[in-house]
Amino acid sequence: MSRFLLVALALCALLPSAASAKSFPETIALPDDYQAEGIATGKGPTFYAGSRSDGSIYKGSYRTGGGREIFPGRADRSATGLKLDRRSGLLYVSGAGSKQINIYDGDTGAEVRTYAVPQAGFINDVVITRDAAYFTDSMVQVIYRVAIGRNGRPGPLTTLPITGALVYGPGFNANGIDASPDGKRLIIVKSSDGTLYEGIPGASAVATRQIPLDVPVTNGDGILLEGRTLYVVQNRDNKIAVVRLAPRWQSGDVQRFLTDESFDVPTTIAPFGNALYAVNGRFTGPMGNPREDVVRVEP
Repeated sequence: MSRFLLVALALCALLPSAASAKSFPETIALPDDYQAEGIATGKGPTFYAGSRSDGSIYKGSYRTGGGREIFPGRADRSATGLKLDRRSGLLYVSGAGSKQINIYDGDTGAEVRTYAVPQAGFINDVVITRDAAYFTDSMVQVIYRVAIGRNGRPGPLTTLPITGALVYGPGFNANGIDASPDGKRLIIVKSSDGTLYEGIPGASAVATRQIPLDVPVTNGDGILLEGRTLYVVQNRDNKIAVVRLAPRWQSGDVQRFLTDESFDVPTTIAPFGNALYAVNGRFTGPMGNPREDVVRVEP
């Protein structure tokens, strides 16, 4: 019995306690007037946030709430969606209205590569698969594909027209994007009417079909796919829809909504541990401190 107790105690010591989980900050402040929109989880408890005003990149800690700016930003830059490629440590950043896609070293913030996209409207979000990074454009009916080589280095940029069910109209169109684990299927939310789509990327286009929902997720922004559960941030509605997808994404049911009193137009989310972290876009209202820019939410 004593040996069993010793083993049990040793195992408990290896697991995070409820007290330690609660010690993580519920909200995290970013620099004054930061105008964040994108958030991505890095290595360990690290996160990245990008500023839509000047494209600066902030690297912080979910554990401590502290951090620092690793890319100071420039007048010709903007940052919305961003994702870290864990294999290479490179951070892929959507350039919003700057007509650029930017890639930075996730440790130092050094600029690795910039793609000029003169025909772009608003490059909004990004997902990384095994062999490519895919970017949405909310104003132009295309997906931008940046190839990723076996060495983890970014390669050529290709513009893929969106065909099929996803047809652009007034307002913001394709916004948040994620991918199946094998990277062969994309899932995209259309902000203006809250519809959801599957996209199959090919060599020359992305073929889409609608995923019927019981309730539209209007103002859908950043999305996160975990198994068959899809989290959709509904920015101006100040909530996150929890959608249960049918097998093969044949349909989806909105099961519930996550809300928090600290939400102030949340835009995108990133996972860490058993929690989700939403970044407040604060499209209206004062931008000064006290700030609750990153909000921890229990799903």
